[in-house]
Amino acid sequence: MLLINNPFVTSGYIAPEYFCDREKETEELLRWLLNENNVAIISTRRMGKTGLIQHCFQLAEVKDHYYTFLIDIYATKTLREFVFQLGKVILTALKPKGRKAWELFINSLTSLKAGFTFDMSGMPQWNIELGDVKSPETTLDEIFHYLSLSDKPCIVAIDEFQQVAQYPEKNTEALLRTYIQHCPNARFVFAGSQRHLMGEMFISPARPFYQSVSILHLAAIDKQKYIEFARHHFRMAQKDIDEEVVASLYDRFEGITWYLQKILNILFAVTPPGEVCNKEMIEQAVHFILDSYSFTYSELLYQLPEKQKELLIAICKEGKATALTSGKFIHKYSLPSSSSVQSALKGLLEKDFVTKEGVFYMVYDRFFSLWLKRM
Repeated sequence: MLLINNPFVTSGYIAPEYFCDREKETEELLRWLLNENNVAIISTRRMGKTGLIQHCFQLAEVKDHYYTFLIDIYATKTLREFVFQLGKVILTALKPKGRKAWELFINSLTSLKAGFTFDMSGMPQWNIELGDVKSPETTLDEIFHYLSLSDKPCIVAIDEFQQVAQYPEKNTEALLRTYIQHCPNARFVFAGSQRHLMGEMFISPARPFYQSVSILHLAAIDKQKYIEFARHHFRMAQKDIDEEVVASLYDRFEGITWYLQKILNILFAVTPPGEVCNKEMIEQAVHFILDSYSFTYSELLYQLPEKQKELLIAICKEGKATALTSGKFIHKYSLPSSSSVQSALKGLLEKDFVTKEGVFYMVYDRFFSLWLKRM
């Protein structure tokens, strides 16, 4: 068992013992992938999609028989950037697998071959700049050529996949769909947190990926299982935590994994061995986190246009806001016209300051929302 100082991991995946539940989802994802299906995982951001993928990648059924690649495209804005990141991730993952694995990949990327160098031990280095990808479609073709010829089947997971719908190259979805359809040696996982966009991409008959995947909706971890997980790790360190503390946090943050982990990470750190973490310690932990983000949040708020700032604060005060362009909402928060609100909302959604869940609009970052409320 891998031992770490704090069992409440807030970044990346460490080991199965620090991964809470998801037994049903793990079984379902494995079943789809091992039986030659592509999968779309859809959920609110920070619910644990990436952790679930990484957890499955570490299981023997996958690890021993597949090459696995996980690419996060949240920050990409063009097909060129997508191709660049995909190539870099594949090489990084193949390097520990031996010369045969990475050499085939390098030999497949003839359009970028001049950009590869080798270190003193003979290991390849990705010394390629974004501008070196002269023809993204050509390089993409070469990457899929490698995936088709690889000596092991591959699983490619693309996180925040809805980003491709925003690329200026309007044929990206159709292009990827064509390549994926003709690549029997690879399975694909498409994870996304903007649920309405992901839904349109995979459920709309007008879109290229229509009926091309099995869909897995990721909900919050079962409350009681998360309570047991938290208390177990406190006890393993000769500490304890009241059940009502974990239950209160779960309800407050609607079971969204990352927020729970972040606060419990602090509570675990400040609870001495032999002591019990109680409810009074929650606000101390929350204030500590908000203080640590205060400069970042101040800068974000400062950079927002005035009308977007006014609407953001109004949504924050409302908690879960509906009918933003109605006279009632506009009058309640002294906002400008409905057209001005529509324009401001568009900007806030594009920048991910606000998210839409069903008919409700909310401040996406729950900690940012708490910080705004205490201004």
